[in-house]
Amino acid sequence: MNSKAKPLIFSGKTLDVTWDSRLCIHVAECGQAAGELFVGGRKPWCQPDLSDTDEAKQIVERCPSGALAYRDTCGGAAEVAPEVNTVFVACNGPLFVHGDLHIDGVDPAAQPGLQFRAALCRCGASKNKPFCDNSHEAADFKDYGAVGERGDSAASSGGALQITPLKDGPLLFNGNLRMHAASGRLAWQGATVALCRCGASKNKPFCDGSHVKAGFTSD
Repeated sequence: MNSKAKPLIFSGKTLDVTWDSRLCIHVAECGQAAGELFVGGRKPWCQPDLSDTDEAKQIVERCPSGALAYRDTCGGAAEVAPEVNTVFVACNGPLFVHGDLHIDGVDPAAQPGLQFRAALCRCGASKNKPFCDNSHEAADFKDYGAVGERGDSAASSGGALQITPLKDGPLLFNGNLRMHAASGRLAWQGATVALCRCGASKNKPFCDGSHVKAGFTSD
């Protein structure tokens, strides 16, 4: 990740909204939202005072990559982790993770959205590993997001979720987690899992050791 880049801050009377271009993959949950908070082509494109504060918070929290975050300057409610940690395996795309996230190497003060939301690369081609940068499109990554294993159906669902990108290896998740296939189906539950980020596993989204043969490098 480009450590020199800094998030932009859009200040309003009650809410400051930050946007981190390093994490944005243009899913457009913000731009497609009804109302005047985000309007493409306008300068500035984000104007917090043109939206109800609670509505603005809800829109920001839709951002699946963690690129958007907010700070209530009047002491109002801050974003909180959901009761259930989830990972959604996108069709031909990244892992969208939502929960009480603790990602190795992330400073939550500098990138607050990543405490709750992240889009993690699973094609192996991102230049911003472990985060997705849409390189899966140019790499023609194909995986429709099926999940063939069930895990432990008795596992819990909340609490801290530690995410460790292993050097030249998979993403290691430690903590209660529920995984949804791209179809939306709740497919897997458990507390520890290694998910592929090299794009070569024959058992996606799970790691099967293919990163070694593929010569995957995480740098």
